[in-house]
Amino acid sequence: MRLLVFGTFIFAITFYTYHALKAGTGNRWISIGYLALWAALIISFFYQFSTGMYKTAFTPLRSFWNGLFVALFVAGMFVAVVLLLEDVIRLAGGLIKKVSSNGDQALSIQSRRKFISQIALGLAAVPFSSLLYGVFKGRYNYKVLKYTLHFEDLPEAFDGYRLTQISDIHSGSFDNRDKIDYAVNLINEQQSDTILFTGDMVNNVADEMLPWQDLFGKLTAKDGVFSVLGNHDYGDYVEWPNLEEKAQNLEKLKGIQKEMGFDLLLNESRYLERDGQRIALVGVENWGAGGFKKKGDLKKASEAIDKDDFKILMSHDPSHWEQKVINDDYHYHLTLSGHTHGMQFGIEIPGWVKWSPVKWRYTHWAGIYKEVGQYINVNRGFGFIGYPGRVGIWPEITVIELKKGSKPA
Repeated sequence: MRLLVFGTFIFAITFYTYHALKAGTGNRWISIGYLALWAALIISFFYQFSTGMYKTAFTPLRSFWNGLFVALFVAGMFVAVVLLLEDVIRLAGGLIKKVSSNGDQALSIQSRRKFISQIALGLAAVPFSSLLYGVFKGRYNYKVLKYTLHFEDLPEAFDGYRLTQISDIHSGSFDNRDKIDYAVNLINEQQSDTILFTGDMVNNVADEMLPWQDLFGKLTAKDGVFSVLGNHDYGDYVEWPNLEEKAQNLEKLKGIQKEMGFDLLLNESRYLERDGQRIALVGVENWGAGGFKKKGDLKKASEAIDKDDFKILMSHDPSHWEQKVINDDYHYHLTLSGHTHGMQFGIEIPGWVKWSPVKWRYTHWAGIYKEVGQYINVNRGFGFIGYPGRVGIWPEITVIELKKGSKPA
């Protein structure tokens, strides 16, 4: 059924874009060239999935090819919607007027179709160029976002404590070693007391991390680097010959994290200590709504800490916070999540606009939120998956400073 729906979309987009190019440019070779390019992209898309190539590491050419597919698909949707609407209006008008076509009317319809086609192509050029920009520049356009959060019950010794959060590395999508090296150095330059990684190190298999292991192994912080698993880390999205190989893959990923110096929290906790005082760091396995894996066990993860401890929770999926965490008997002062990527597409102007289509799927999808006296930060993600780019929602390195006391007026 899904394949039928997708095929219908592809046909509609191809049909309308072909005719828009033909009518709007007056050059049939441009429209024929579009058909040839689109056919090659569709064949490539299905080939990658039928052969399992999508599980392998990306190359610059493959990233561009996939990005071009997404750009043409989205642009084609704009064209199809405009021309379909024009067809509906024209058909309705014809039925109402019940006027037989004649030469002059045919000329008018042809002229109007050319005008509408040019408008549709002009509108489509905006997302098309934006999505291509996201492939060439946006996906490695790292931003450091800094927040200061105030807590009345923060232990005095942790006043001014700084943590850096990264999330959703998705190493299987990388194709530029220099850019990743730059980003890792940028994380270290923040000189935070601890670095916290909130899941999705790979797309599908542990081997995706091997080419990048030495780079992320350079991450360092005074109180250590801690991590949790995300939904992609379990290998659930590829076929395995047997359950043993799937389990071995997960164990390999855990071993890679250990070799890099990451302290992986699997429904467990650690204490961060300073001057005889401490705060609890809690890490759960993935817990997600809507069919995602639910291995996160908040009770088990917190069984070794006290209810009155100041607590930082690492949980990959923000739906866990909304559905379980904020109503738990324990008060989790700050939760760190990722998962949404901000859909890698949207518009953000600080203080003015914050929008992405992912808001229709997740209530908490990017940045800081506060409910019932508890905070969550949803990191926009370090890497990318699916669409090999980012537009408006840039890859994020979060730096959070903890301050004791109430927020100044």
